[in-house]
Amino acid sequence: QYDTDVTVWSPEGRLLQVEYAMESVKQGSACVGLRSSTHAVIGALKRSVSELSAHQKKILDIDSHVGIGIAGLTADARTLAKWMRSECLNHRYVYGTDMPAGRLLAGLADRHQRTTQTYVRRPYGVGLLVAAYDKAGPHLYQTCPSGNVYEYYASAVGARSQSGRTYLEKHCGDEFFADASLDDLIMHALRALAGCVSTDDKEAKAKGNAEGLTRDNGSVGVVGRDQAFRLIEGDELQPYLDRLELEGGNAGAGDGGDDGDDADGGAMET
Repeated sequence: QYDTDVTVWSPEGRLLQVEYAMESVKQGSACVGLRSSTHAVIGALKRSVSELSAHQKKILDIDSHVGIGIAGLTADARTLAKWMRSECLNHRYVYGTDMPAGRLLAGLADRHQRTTQTYVRRPYGVGLLVAAYDKAGPHLYQTCPSGNVYEYYASAVGARSQSGRTYLEKHCGDEFFADASLDDLIMHALRALAGCVSTDDKEAKAKGNAEGLTRDNGSVGVVGRDQAFRLIEGDELQPYLDRLELEGGNAGAGDGGDDGDDADGGAMET
C-alpha cells in the first residue's frame, strides 16, 4: 500500500518506487567501465529481443568528449541522452568549449532526483556509466535512479555485474589502472564483461561460444587525451575478442560468482 506513489514513505522510511527503479537497473544487461590517467573505457552487452531482431545499442555518444553505457530501460536512457546532448550543445554555443564533466553530471543527478519527489512522475529506471574527458583528465561516473552520482576508477552495473566488479577489484592494483595503455583498458573491460555473460545464452551456444561474448553482443566505447569518443564494435572489436580467446581470459573472468541479478528483462527492453 506504500508503493502506489513515488512520494509516499513506508513506515521503514523507504521510497519503494525508487527501489523498484533501482531493481530495474540490476536486471538490465551488464555494463563495465574503467579509467587510467589518460583514457576512460566503457564496455556493454547488447541484447536482442528475439532471434529475428537486431541487438539493442547500449553505448551512446553524447559529445566528442562524453559517452554513456546503459543498464536498465533503454527508452529512459534515450531520453536522458537527448537531454545531455542538448546541455553539451548549449554550453558549447555559449562558452565555446566542451562542457565540464562534473557540471554535466551534477545536472543529470538533479534531473534524476526531481522525479523522486514529484507525484506526477516516476523515477528513471536506468543506471548510466558515463565516460568523459575534460581539462581535469578522464572521468568515470555511475548514476542511480535515486539521484546519487559517484565517480569511480572502475565499476560495473547490471545483471551478473558482481563478477565484473570482482575482476576489476582483483586486477586494478595499487595504481587503479593509472598506467594502463588504451589497449590494456579495452582488454580489461572485455575480460570483466565476459564474466557477466550468462553461460546458458542460447545465441552464444549456437555460435559455439560458451562464454557468450561475441562481436554481435559486445561493444566498447573509448575517450581520452587526443581521442574523441569512439565506439568499437563489430569487425573493429573482433581482434580484441580473438586476443581474449587466445589467452583464455573468459575462463577466469567470473571468479566472483553470480550476484543473483540474473533475471532477463521482461516485456520492456533492458
